[in-house]
Amino acid sequence: MIAALVVLLALAVWSALSGPLQKRGVTAALFLATVGVAAGLALPDVFDLDIDPAGAERVAEVALVLLLFSDAMRIDLRALRRQLEWPSRLLLIGLPLTVLAGLGVGLLVFPGVAVISIALIAVMLAPTDAALGQRVVDDSSVPPRVRQALDVESGLNDGIAVPLFLVALSVANAELESSIPSAVAVNVAEQIGWGALAGLVAGVGGGALFRAASTKGWIDGRWRQALPLLAALLALAIAETLGGSGFIAAFVGGLAFGRTVGSPRTEVGVFTESAGDLLAAATWVLFGAVAVTLALPLLTWQVLLYAVASLTVVRMVPVAIALAGRRVGLPTMAFIGWFGPRGLASLVFLLIATGEGIPDADIVTPTVITTIALSIALHALTSVPFIGRFHRWAQQRASADPLAAEAIATDVPRRRHDHPAWLAHLNAGAPGHRE
Repeated sequence: MIAALVVLLALAVWSALSGPLQKRGVTAALFLATVGVAAGLALPDVFDLDIDPAGAERVAEVALVLLLFSDAMRIDLRALRRQLEWPSRLLLIGLPLTVLAGLGVGLLVFPGVAVISIALIAVMLAPTDAALGQRVVDDSSVPPRVRQALDVESGLNDGIAVPLFLVALSVANAELESSIPSAVAVNVAEQIGWGALAGLVAGVGGGALFRAASTKGWIDGRWRQALPLLAALLALAIAETLGGSGFIAAFVGGLAFGRTVGSPRTEVGVFTESAGDLLAAATWVLFGAVAVTLALPLLTWQVLLYAVASLTVVRMVPVAIALAGRRVGLPTMAFIGWFGPRGLASLVFLLIATGEGIPDADIVTPTVITTIALSIALHALTSVPFIGRFHRWAQQRASADPLAAEAIATDVPRRRHDHPAWLAHLNAGAPGHRE
């Protein structure tokens, strides 16, 4: 109960101070994880908990699913189809190269560790976090094309990484019965194919139900926000039933729901976003209190070196290669490469692996936790100054070269939680609303 009180108090304090802190670059993850670390060190007996990895994994997974679904709802699918070049290159070129770079650096930093254990680390740390990257995506001073690329990439790369992670985990635990290339191909087809199908079924079905019921005035005003959340959870459930990726299902489902619903998508996703934020916030408190404090005794210079490399060269060099030859300036490559934070997806992968059993756990676990912790701190604290510098450079480049890649007009999704129409809607009452 004391641990629950600490979590609740931390969430309450963050809620009260979130506005001024976020303006200074302090994110919810940074604040809450720091509180968690302090609480874990000050009250070791309270947080010396036998936490069920499956339960913690489910909370973090649902949080990520809700955030992916709500973020995808914000995207104009028609506009995205015309502007897929950067996101597709980051996903199809940058992501595989990031995994390979992570493997290569790991072989140098951890020479005595099994190759498959290093591959597991590389895959777990390849996807970026849609929620931790919102400070950059939401800032209108960042060129729209950069914001859109980061938003779509972070929405899809964790789902694409799932089949690679599952194969690596099976190999690590000697459970793979077929060849690795065959297993990768089968897993990719199953995870992406079934995940996309689940997302389409839940997104189109939920969106069509919402649109028809809303048109006829059947939805009570207080329940308009429930359908997107239920569609997100339905996408996850269908995907897991079929054997697909819940993350792919969530993002595809959000796109399909938003496209089916039309303009109301800008106002009906607030509850889904808030629910995802709340679950993620609670996860970060426990991450700091339990995971970080457990990893501290296992911290070595090799672990720290890999974590720093993972956030820099392992991410930034593949991004530069993916965007090479596209009239993209080096500052843009560096900016996109740097703002690829590691967060919930990596944590979910680690929790799954912990439940299955991890060889070389004394290396794998602290490396993933340290990388996530560093990412939470560094990406938050550098967001404000780096955005300012990049904004000034982008303005100068656009003035000097109107045809520069960064200057191309791009439709971007609305900012998260930026839907005053929803607030006015609640005050005025929706069709079918009963007082």
